[in-house]
Amino acid sequence: MASGMTSSEYIAHHLTNLTYGKHPVNGWSFAESGQQVADMGFMSINVDSMVWSVGLGAFFIWLFSRVGRTATTGVPSGVQNFIEMIIEFVDDNVKSMFQHKSAVIAPMALTIFVWVFLMNLMDLVPVDWIPHLAAMMGIPFMKIVPSTDLNVTMGIAFSVFFLIIFYSIKAKGVGGFMAELSLQPLGKWALPFNLLLELVGLIAKPISLALRLFGNMYAGEMIFILIALLPFWAQWLLSVPWALFHILIITLQAFIFMVLTIVYLAMAHDHH
Repeated sequence: MASGMTSSEYIAHHLTNLTYGKHPVNGWSFAESGQQVADMGFMSINVDSMVWSVGLGAFFIWLFSRVGRTATTGVPSGVQNFIEMIIEFVDDNVKSMFQHKSAVIAPMALTIFVWVFLMNLMDLVPVDWIPHLAAMMGIPFMKIVPSTDLNVTMGIAFSVFFLIIFYSIKAKGVGGFMAELSLQPLGKWALPFNLLLELVGLIAKPISLALRLFGNMYAGEMIFILIALLPFWAQWLLSVPWALFHILIITLQAFIFMVLTIVYLAMAHDHH
């Protein structure tokens, strides 16, 4: 724990994003405290979440494209073998859950799985390392786990939501999509009730996707922060077992996000 900080200040510091926005007094600037972040309100952006999420996405594209260009039919390298295993794993899941023809679903599922996994994986970096380096460079805050930022998880989830709407209309037409929303499950005589039920269910999909990922990763990060408050010997005693268990959570959350995305898009293609 950084010297000169109380436990509550330490926790608040590690849970505060590097935020740029329009402050009512300072104008467009970087927030230097949690209160300034709150004062900026909607007119702000979490710069650290954007930098790390885009950077990890770029790393995913670079790594997979590089391996794809250098792939060989002979004895594969360890990296090629690992990436082929991931691609086969995602492809098997798509084939088992998505029974329609689409050139988009499998690449999108692969992107979601690997990208979310990489963002979650940053939670295994010791909580003080990157913030300490950032502080040495004059950067007041630095959160390196994008999936612990609700803005990031909501952004990905609502991207999936718009794809659900798009493919529903593409597969069924505007009339078919509206009929699906208004005529089920109780028929045309209960149209307002049907519409209410279906709209709630539709909107709940991206919200549940976002909150599930955010909640699990935020809780995991909080436990690492609390462990960092303990004496040094206790940190190693507790952080290593928790990190090993957290690897399961990291992978599972990426898998669940991918699977639910595939299921929702398969439902969008189905005619009811």
